[in-house]
Amino acid sequence: MTVPMRFPKADSDAELKLETLKLLIYLVPIFGVVPSLWSLYLRPGSRREQQVSRTAVVLLLGWAIAYGLTGAGAQLSDAASARLLITGLFATTGYFLTSFWLMVRLLQGKTPRLPGVKGISDRLP
Repeated sequence: MTVPMRFPKADSDAELKLETLKLLIYLVPIFGVVPSLWSLYLRPGSRREQQVSRTAVVLLLGWAIAYGLTGAGAQLSDAASARLLITGLFATTGYFLTSFWLMVRLLQGKTPRLPGVKGISDRLP
């Protein structure tokens, strides 16, 4: 019984590493949304690239809404300002930790998706 020899393709390996690097850049908190939006606007990438771009944009929008609302609420209410600022701190920490966790999953070769975000991100253009 002979086993067919498979030679790894250098181009596909290099392309996979380049795509992984691009996806890692998309998942960088706050700054990664610019290349993500660029990728969504031009649509030059693979389906995986579009999926990660949408996830990054939805995460940023969720964080920005939560952070903005807690900051505005802290300005309006003196009694609850400390609680709202702490809530904004937790939202920011959660956003950064979620982005980092998705980066780790991407480097492990797993799918960098979030279950609750998929439905929302599918609605993006």
